[in-house]
Amino acid sequence: QVQLVESGGGLVQAGGSLRLSCAASGSTFSTMAWYRQAPGKQRELVATISSRGSTNYADSVKGRFTIDRDNAKNTLYLQMNSLKPEDTAVYYCNAEQFNGPFRVSTYYWGQGTQVTVSS
Repeated sequence: QVQLVESGGGLVQAGGSLRLSCAASGSTFSTMAWYRQAPGKQRELVATISSRGSTNYADSVKGRFTIDRDNAKNTLYLQMNSLKPEDTAVYYCNAEQFNGPFRVSTYYWGQGTQVTVSS
């Protein structure tokens, strides 16, 4: 029943911007995150945001990307500015379902959305 659906990807020139969305349903979530994966590379963590709004970013995107969430809408966002060709990847939404203290969390993935940045 839990479902994460990403949207907002597309083709953009270097220096441009995109805003990704992840619509979550079926549960409420603690930490949410964006990952990305380029062909032939491992999936990497881009940014995280806690339920209270605390954020962390990969060094490669600091100052350019902003992660945000709307808990009322159960939606996660990634605002991407000053895009570079090396940002080209499939971007995935990840959500942590908190199951209580000292209990392992459950993690869910979206299907991914393609971001392509041309030079």
